[in-house]
Amino acid sequence: MGKTLVIANPASHSGAGAEAAAVVEGSLEYYADDPASCHMLLTRATGDALGFASDAAPFDTVIAVGGDGIIHEVVNGLMRIPEGERPRMAVVPVGSGNDFARTLGMVRNDAARALRQISGGVERPIDLGLVDGETYFAETLSFGLDAAIALDTSDRRARDAVQKGSALFATSGVKIMARAKEGWDYRLTLEGPDGVCQKSTGSSIVFAVQNGPTYGGGFKITPAAQPDDGLLDFCCSIGAPSIPLTLATFAAARFGMHTSSSHLRFAQLRRMEVSFATEPPSQVDGEPIHGTHHMVEVVPGALRVVFPKD
Repeated sequence: MGKTLVIANPASHSGAGAEAAAVVEGSLEYYADDPASCHMLLTRATGDALGFASDAAPFDTVIAVGGDGIIHEVVNGLMRIPEGERPRMAVVPVGSGNDFARTLGMVRNDAARALRQISGGVERPIDLGLVDGETYFAETLSFGLDAAIALDTSDRRARDAVQKGSALFATSGVKIMARAKEGWDYRLTLEGPDGVCQKSTGSSIVFAVQNGPTYGGGFKITPAAQPDDGLLDFCCSIGAPSIPLTLATFAAARFGMHTSSSHLRFAQLRRMEVSFATEPPSQVDGEPIHGTHHMVEVVPGALRVVFPKD
């Protein structure tokens, strides 16, 4: 792993992050090329991981220990470092959602096994999404009801909800989608894989742009998405289906069985410009964003990441 910086969130997953950080710290002597070259920093507040990662140029590897929130910060911190000096990233996933870890194929909520995967892993470049020219996302960007659900799960998780992962997302989804009556009107320009731009208008209750296949702790919203194909995957609803149909489609998406629905539109894109008539709920890797007009693009091969060999 070379010179390694570990950035850990001890509060993640109801405090399980502290235990995972201790496991990582105790194991570095075994895995590291030179134990003296390994350092650990613990976050205490939002933004700490971003700051730590943005100063990580002297390191070869940065390991993020925690959930999707710390991964989001570490990704954005690393992207502040010039490409030739940017360390590779590895993930010890300790969280409720862990969707980026699912995309990588990492063991979730088992720090010892995750470290073994990293030590025997392979480095591969992945794409990142970029929204409004300033915020990168490793996994997901969404607008509308799915964003409202993601933000609700984040709020419930912060209040130490008993449910975790997809169960937490599902109960938030049923609660919010059962109230869904109208969509958000939009104007969209989408540049596809062939470079051709298509313009459209419509109304949607679900509007997701993905770098990987899942969000919400395993809901396969774009099952075919790959993080290294130079494209982002897009899914949106066509209009506002009836509440029973919305709930049925939501349930099918848990297993990626919604892709044949005539009420959904799927596409791949290089760039996208979208304007909403009114501001919808919006989130990027679980963090809220605001506005009615957004520019989205893929940044191919932006970040080197450690994948498990198998």
